[in-house]
Amino acid sequence: METIYDHLGEDNLRTMVNRFYDLVQQNSIISPLFKGDIEEIKRKQFMFLTQFFGGPGLYSNEFGHPRMRMRHMPHAITNEAKEEWLKCMKQSISELQIPEELKELVYLRFPAVAQHMVNS
Repeated sequence: METIYDHLGEDNLRTMVNRFYDLVQQNSIISPLFKGDIEEIKRKQFMFLTQFFGGPGLYSNEFGHPRMRMRHMPHAITNEAKEEWLKCMKQSISELQIPEELKELVYLRFPAVAQHMVNS
């Protein structure tokens, strides 16, 4: 059974993650949530999304179970921050050179997860 990861591919996923963090760093609302080494943040996001979309368990192999809500608890994540995060993700996906149906499939994996991270 083919996964989103199979259709998206490693190169498109890497492009999406890099573009997403370019947009995040330009966003005054959410950029403060991403402190630290941005290259390491990108690396972890790439590993997580590889797994999230049905690819190899890169993130779990290195860091254990993702426990995303717990890992995000130290950060005050508001509904406004969630919406800005989703806008950045949507834009990064929209710029990929992939079929529109795949763009929609990729994006639709995020809203419920993003809502689950809201803690303020």
